Amino acid sequence: MHIFSRFMICCVLCVCCVNQHTHAQQAKEDSFRQLLNMAKTDTNKVIWQWRLADVMNKRLPDSALYLAQQALALARQLRYTEGESASLGVLANTLIKLGNYPKALDFYLQKLQLEEGRNMPRNLASVVMNIGVVYMFQQEYRLALSYYLRADSLIEENNLSDIRYNSALNIGDLYDRMNMPDSAHFYFNKSLLLAIVNNDSAFMATSMVGLGHSSRKLLQSNQSAGYYYSAIPLLQQASDNDLLCEAYLGLSQLYQQQQRTDSAIYFATKSFALAEVSNFASRSLDAARLLTGLYKSARNTDSALVYMERSSILSDSINSRQRVRQLEMLSTNEKLRQQEASIARQKAEEERSKQLQYLFISVFIPLVFLLTFFLSQRRIPVRIIRFMGIISLLILFEFLTLLLHPVVADFTHHNPVYELLIFVCIASLLIPAHHSLEHWIIAKLTNRHQQHQRPSYVIRLMTKKLKIKKPAP
Repeated sequence: MHIFSRFMICCVLCVCCVNQHTHAQQAKEDSFRQLLNMAKTDTNKVIWQWRLADVMNKRLPDSALYLAQQALALARQLRYTEGESASLGVLANTLIKLGNYPKALDFYLQKLQLEEGRNMPRNLASVVMNIGVVYMFQQEYRLALSYYLRADSLIEENNLSDIRYNSALNIGDLYDRMNMPDSAHFYFNKSLLLAIVNNDSAFMATSMVGLGHSSRKLLQSNQSAGYYYSAIPLLQQASDNDLLCEAYLGLSQLYQQQQRTDSAIYFATKSFALAEVSNFASRSLDAARLLTGLYKSARNTDSALVYMERSSILSDSINSRQRVRQLEMLSTNEKLRQQEASIARQKAEEERSKQLQYLFISVFIPLVFLLTFFLSQRRIPVRIIRFMGIISLLILFEFLTLLLHPVVADFTHHNPVYELLIFVCIASLLIPAHHSLEHWIIAKLTNRHQQHQRPSYVIRLMTKKLKIKKPAP
């Protein structure tokens, strides 16, 4: 068993730092949830949705998946590429923790397609590396290596120092899995030098365990033991029991090579005991199988039988967990499908509501013009007709701007500078047109109103004059 790629996932994929303490994590969740509720723009809503999902993905993976999907749907609706990319990353990260590698790979490939069209080398290198991690978990080592090396090239070309260590560690781990100790040793040593430069004892310990493995396979016994023994106190200080089990097991295998059975049994027993206490089933199984072989070679059949039985129980337990995980994968896929369908229905309803509003406005504007024209035929003050004409024109031009905004946003890919320039140009055309049309329409309506009122006025005058004139006596 190897742990290096698991370590890489935690370091590179998580955008937000997740506190290991439950209380602090809960406080961060509450803080992010408040910020999400206070978000006033859709863009900020996307940001806090995926950040909250990233914090929740260990404790509440189902809720994290739902939040990240909501963020993804809204980001796509807004054409907010950064939010879409981050949401895809959180979805993939959560699915990896659930063991759903095929679906995680699907989201990573979508993220890769986005990042290849952007000038963000750090994001591109990270997603390429994480695709390699997924292939590694699926034991497709050649594919994993191609992605690891591509990510490493991007890191070196763009001097991405913050993930250079992770890249070297992952490549070393993969070569170790492929049983290529020379290449593994080179990259583990590279990662150790980077850890020393960064003065990171946890990274140093991880690299030392890898160097212990590769040196053991190269039959460099003294160097291998030195790396293991140097790593152990650092791992104990960091309380990294998982990697400590790995180091103890590596020492046991080293002493087994040297036919020092007692020392091999001692460290294998330490690895087994620590794994049992920490509930690391796969670590316990590795140690139990090694102890079975060691006790058989020492002709201690009773102890060999005990560990053989324990190996059988652990193997059945792990297989059962794998079957449960497969069922959980099916359940997760179904939940994702239902959530996608729910979001699609919600989006369709919102779009339908928007279309109905556009239709209402499209009908309302001509009605306002007709009402204004109708009033111009009646006996009402001219200022009311002028006011109605101005209002109808304002509504018309604002409606045109409302219709143009999505087109301009799509054309500029939501670039605020380009949007501002285009709308300034549109305004330079619309504002003079608005004023000219306003004066023309108001003049026409008021003239029509006056022409309509004039005959009645003239008739009244003539009537009054006729009444004044009396026949001569």
